[in-house]
Formats: sequence, C-alpha cells, structure tokens
Amino acid sequence: VQLVESGGGLVQPGGSLRLSCAASGFRFSAYVMSWYRHSPGKVRELVASITSFGSTTNYADSVKGRFTISRDNTKNTVYLQMNSLQPEDTAVYSCYTRFLGTDYWGQGTQVTVSS
Repeated sequence: VQLVESGGGLVQPGGSLRLSCAASGFRFSAYVMSWYRHSPGKVRELVASITSFGSTTNYADSVKGRFTISRDNTKNTVYLQMNSLQPEDTAVYSCYTRFLGTDYWGQGTQVTVSS
C-alpha cells in the first residue's frame, strides 16, 4: 500500500492550494479516504474525509466552507482543495486510510501560509 501526497508549498494568506494523494496497492474505490494535518505543538487533526464513492464528506469546523475534499476513483487519487488559506492552516498534511484493521499514512506534504 502506498499513499503519496503532493501539492504542498508556500502560499500567502488568502491564497489557495490543491493537494493530491495518489494511492496504490489496494482497492482504492472501496474505502474511505481522509486528510489529516499536524503542526508542532498541536494535536493531529482530521481535516476532511470522503466515503468510497464520494457521496458523503465531512470536515473539521475549522475548514468548513474553505476546503473541499474530492476523489477520482479512475485515477486512485483523493484531493483537497484549500481556499482562503490562513496562517493557522500551516501544517504537514497527510493522506490516510484504514482497512482490514490497519492504518495507512502517506509521508505528508508541507503547507506553509505566510506573507
């Protein structure tokens, strides 16, 4: 199983980024996918999740209305569109899934929001 994130970087406050997580090694379309974030001194936070066919999404209150999670099961990829970014969104963003009782994480991608 591999989860490979991309799309992070440095952006000014108010800007946007789109993160991607390319999955392989399992039946991607069968499982819930999630994005988490973690920054020093803070507890890891579940940012957003999406069900296997994308019919249901959930968001942390801190990102509702600004972030959108989506997936393309033909490409085995889950996305996180992040708009109106603020300095408090600075973190390492990681892709996550769980199946057969095992957690799987990507290596993470750094998002830094700063002027």
